[in-house]
Amino acid sequence: MDFKNYLFISAIGLLITGCGSDDKKPVANSNVAAKPALMQPFRFHKAIEVSPGQTYDVVSWGRGSTQVGSFAILHSDSSKMKYTTTTGDLDGTITDVFNADMDMDGNPEILIQSKGKDTVNYARIYAFEFNNNDADKLDFPKLTNSQRKGYRGNDNFYIKEGKLIREFPIYASNDSLAKPTGAKRQLEYSLRSNNFTVKQLSVDSASKPTDAVVKQAEPEQKQTVSKSKKRKQAETHKRRRRHRD
Repeated sequence: MDFKNYLFISAIGLLITGCGSDDKKPVANSNVAAKPALMQPFRFHKAIEVSPGQTYDVVSWGRGSTQVGSFAILHSDSSKMKYTTTTGDLDGTITDVFNADMDMDGNPEILIQSKGKDTVNYARIYAFEFNNNDADKLDFPKLTNSQRKGYRGNDNFYIKEGKLIREFPIYASNDSLAKPTGAKRQLEYSLRSNNFTVKQLSVDSASKPTDAVVKQAEPEQKQTVSKSKKRKQAETHKRRRRHRD
């Protein structure tokens, strides 16, 4: 069985599972539709409709460890009756999916956020730009050494004014016993020619320059000597010379 057939059969099973209901469980509120349960081995599903007839279904699946798996972006172009699949390996578990047009070229970007865990609760972004039915994988930049200072994960991502904003708490150090400082680091990601650029928006304890107090030197006070005092000093000097002679 090839991959496409596997996905098709699994999708059918997903729909059957979602449509089926447990009659034994009472419904608390009939106006609220229950979220369909995902059948194994699927773990995540989110549908994003970027325009009429253009839908991107993002799914993840895997068996065994929840820290590894795979993801697929199922693009449905119902107006042209074209359906394409983009897949990749997944590190961690998907927590959310975003849609944007960050470079304003008319082609949507699908951004998949995942959360993994080793010594920290780190985050990953899998980014793709779609041009009709072609997917272009975008390299999301890693944190630099200065951006990683005090980083222990727990990232929060969101889209604001066409930019991807990233926030995370700052710890006193990168050690597992470090305590949070109460400050947050905020980064803004932009996209140009399919390349990400990043700018730090926040001024936090790790990047804020030390407010050193510099004491300004007081101006020297000019000593003023009165004319009469100068005359007396000159006469005293002459007397001493006469005495020596």
